[in-house]
Amino acid sequence: MALRKERVFIFSDVNIFLVWFVVIGFVNGNIYVSFKPIKKVEALAVDGGRVLYAGDRAIVESIVKMLGGSIVDLAGKTVLPGFIDSHIHIDELGMYLNMLDLRNVRSVDELKKRLEEYSKRVETLWILGFGWDQELFKEKRWPNRWDLDDVVSDRPVMLLRICMHVAVLNSRAMKITEVESLESSNVVRDEKGIAIGVVKENVLEYVKKKIRDSLSIEDYKKYLLDATRFIASQGITTAGFIGCSEKALKALIELWSEKKLPIRVRVYLDASSSLNVIDMVREAGLRKSFGDDYLRIMGFRIHADGSLGARTAWLSKPYSDDPSTNGRPDIDIRDLRAVAKKVHDAGLQLAIHGIGDKAIDMILDVYQELRDVVKARHRIEHASVVRPDQIDKIAKLGIALSLHPHFIISDWWAKQRLGDERIKWLYPFKTIAEKNTAIGFGSDSPVEPANPWLAIYAATTRGIYDNIPHALDTKDEKLSIQEALHIHTYGSAYIMHEEQNLGTLEKEKLADFIVVDKDPLSIEEKELKNIKVLKTYISGKQV
Repeated sequence: MALRKERVFIFSDVNIFLVWFVVIGFVNGNIYVSFKPIKKVEALAVDGGRVLYAGDRAIVESIVKMLGGSIVDLAGKTVLPGFIDSHIHIDELGMYLNMLDLRNVRSVDELKKRLEEYSKRVETLWILGFGWDQELFKEKRWPNRWDLDDVVSDRPVMLLRICMHVAVLNSRAMKITEVESLESSNVVRDEKGIAIGVVKENVLEYVKKKIRDSLSIEDYKKYLLDATRFIASQGITTAGFIGCSEKALKALIELWSEKKLPIRVRVYLDASSSLNVIDMVREAGLRKSFGDDYLRIMGFRIHADGSLGARTAWLSKPYSDDPSTNGRPDIDIRDLRAVAKKVHDAGLQLAIHGIGDKAIDMILDVYQELRDVVKARHRIEHASVVRPDQIDKIAKLGIALSLHPHFIISDWWAKQRLGDERIKWLYPFKTIAEKNTAIGFGSDSPVEPANPWLAIYAATTRGIYDNIPHALDTKDEKLSIQEALHIHTYGSAYIMHEEQNLGTLEKEKLADFIVVDKDPLSIEEKELKNIKVLKTYISGKQV
């Protein structure tokens, strides 16, 4: 299609340059252009995938009429900038969409029953599941290899805990991966020294790598496509792919080259499992934001500690419900310092997983040694247990935070882990925001649901309507609906260096938006989780 000659149209005080294809006008809507400040209009004109004009309906209709474009009647529905998820595991989400779902299972017996039913339906070599939480079990214990052997003994089984930092294997899986022979505290053993099938952290990563190595590029392409389509259905238009492996990257690039990606993806490669990838990327001369509007390589993810659920998050003092441990680091500070410097010097962005306050101390020490942290927008992922002095230091250093609100509700047992004093340090969103720290929201899906409305609900209610024990202890950390929406759109765009293109529907930005069934600023906060996404648009096209 031939491009039109450049023309300039002046409507009121607005200069509009038209150099692209057919203009689409979206009219008769309740359209939020931005949330900080709140700006609403009734119509949008989209040209070449970007917002040409946001404002009066009459002007949009005039633009469309002059250029022979088309009109979409929004029928009074509410339109928002697309949600941006700064931290999501796209490949694992795709796998889990095809796995046995064990969320909200209430006993070991129920887990075994679901496993038995699922094993009869699938013919895959490995039987995989996720989502169990021993805190919900009536038995109040870990599931073990013998539980799984009772149901499946002829095929390897791996069932991941909801936090994805712990899994249980059956005996067949243990034999294939040889984990029983590993001398590691992350292979859980009984009082006789026999491995019970539960593995954690680096041992679990070793097992997961064994499984991933058995997958083909075509397998990965299916998982990534399933996941990105699902993500789009949730109203997420850009996703920060955290912990992307080499094989997943190859599959992603193939989908991108085939123009099959339904959403925009920003890649943070996994530095923890393959340090040579850093050298490969650096030697190739790749820098932050290498790629196009659909696919960009941003940097690397590094794990500094584990999870609160598994008591592997590294705390400065022992766990209140298990004084024998305060968790542990997943990486030595010397190694973290070396890897972080290598990534930083390569002009790439760091995203370091830190949940416990002791792990965050280590990350801050490393970031303090780097130059231009503000410009690089190096990140801490999760920042779950943060002391007031650390919040001040984060703000002073200009570190960006990728926060995950739904953990406020799913970590309902957190007060048991942390006790009365430290519970006030749990996900202190309001205090962090008041320091003008750069914040973005992410789901950490499939650990948590990908649905952004559940994140907005958690950030604004702190679980008060769900009888979460720490809701009252942390009530002062509630965000307003406006603040939460701003963070999950513009905020997430900013911490991924995308604020010039994404996060609002201002002129010249990419026309990524969603249509929803209710105006989030016109309903009670407890109704936020019930909002439904009706349509998702990327570059003005419904996906």
